[in-house]
Amino acid sequence: MHAMADDMRPQLRCGDTLVARQACFPMSEAPAPSSSRLLFLDWLRIAAFGLLVPYHVGMYYVSWSFHVKSPHASPALEPWMMLSSPWRMSLIFFIAGIASAFMMREKTDGAMLRQRSRRLLLPLLIGMLVVIPPQTYIEVVFKYHYSGSFLDFLKLYYSGYHGFCEGSRCLDMPTWNHLWFLPYLWSYTAVLWLWMRLDPKGLDRLSHRLGLRAWVCLPWVLLLVFRLALEKRFPQSYDWIHDLYSHAQFLCIFLLGACFAQRAEMWAWIGARRRISLVLALCSWAVFLLSYRQVPGWLSQALLASQQWCALLAAIGFAHQYWNRDHRWRAVLTEAVFPFYIFHQTWIIVLTQVMRPLDVPPWLEGPALILLTFLLSALSYLLARRLGYFRLWFGMARAPFGKTTAPPQAGTG
Repeated sequence: MHAMADDMRPQLRCGDTLVARQACFPMSEAPAPSSSRLLFLDWLRIAAFGLLVPYHVGMYYVSWSFHVKSPHASPALEPWMMLSSPWRMSLIFFIAGIASAFMMREKTDGAMLRQRSRRLLLPLLIGMLVVIPPQTYIEVVFKYHYSGSFLDFLKLYYSGYHGFCEGSRCLDMPTWNHLWFLPYLWSYTAVLWLWMRLDPKGLDRLSHRLGLRAWVCLPWVLLLVFRLALEKRFPQSYDWIHDLYSHAQFLCIFLLGACFAQRAEMWAWIGARRRISLVLALCSWAVFLLSYRQVPGWLSQALLASQQWCALLAAIGFAHQYWNRDHRWRAVLTEAVFPFYIFHQTWIIVLTQVMRPLDVPPWLEGPALILLTFLLSALSYLLARRLGYFRLWFGMARAPFGKTTAPPQAGTG
């Protein structure tokens, strides 16, 4: 399909969408909605981050590796975890790629990268120093039978102690745990910034070189190649230096989002094919679960790559169809998403240990963990947003020192 003429494209500027000001985590500077605002991406991002809570609670109950495990852990939930596992983080990186592309249309100088660094790396720092240590303390007590106090543990944590080991694998401290997303996103943003700095028209040329059908088929091929070539040799570790497979797929998805941002006609085209994408994603999931032990490895990887990309397209398509509208809660939830993300996993792990002695049946304990995590994360956000100048450390726009801000209302600056 030929590229639309420049004068036919909606004039999307930095700030016209959640993605422009907020999907890479500036949280409360959105301008009033406009007719060109991609509101469905606001809601999709909120939903994608909201999905982290039930998923991470589920990690407590399955046999996969996690910081702590339930005494009732079993493979029973794993098929349902696989329903979102292949595509959940890909969707978040995809939206972040769209965000970065919109921002860099306006500004590709060093100030933009410095702003991104503050918005991503300051929360990473406060997370590693303050939010993550309770998680890691509970983990070393649970896995390594550490008997010291939390204060004793902090001395080890901040000194970079590496003596908590299982075989040849030792626990890294300090660690970013679930906040690995932030350094990865910062790195990919820097790559895109450098590309657009060196070749300002390069992204636009690339995005219009292929037709729409090619753009929705090519990513499946790329994801399959990464799975076949890299996944076994470099399994996901969230070690920034050695995590080659994760970088390959997430950087690819991030840059695909940036390319899609250049094609205003893409969203309606994907939305019109949302049901096909959903059926393909569900069929890939079902066939993989029914036959993955009996089919060749390459076919299993093809099914996972198909689910990963088709589910992402389906999510975008349905969101474009049904969520492209404003609501008074949108701006509030947009601001809350990042603080919520920072706090949620620590609350999950703390709550599992609070509830463990109660011996609550897992069918009741799991929903209670989800509900309490949402509640405590929301309270954490409400406290963090009162920090004035230091709101920036929790992913929100800073307020003048000594002042607090009311939650933003939809349609206000």
